[in-house]
Amino acid sequence: MAVNQSRTNNLVVPQATAALQQMKLEVANELGIPIPQDGYYGNYTTRDTGSIGGYMTKRLVQIAEQQLAGRSVR
Repeated sequence: MAVNQSRTNNLVVPQATAALQQMKLEVANELGIPIPQDGYYGNYTTRDTGSIGGYMTKRLVQIAEQQLAGRSVR
């Protein structure tokens, strides 16, 4: 069985890549999860990587809610 190497989670705004990477580092740091220098997450538990993604999603929803409410973000 061949592994599909294409990415299905394409960014709507590709320019947001750096900001999302920075957010990932901040969230991981807050959770006490070290980010691998080589970018390989294979040695991490699903719980750790899921926590990072979950907190990122929570923060992105909060930012969107603030923008919709007309408040400034950060």
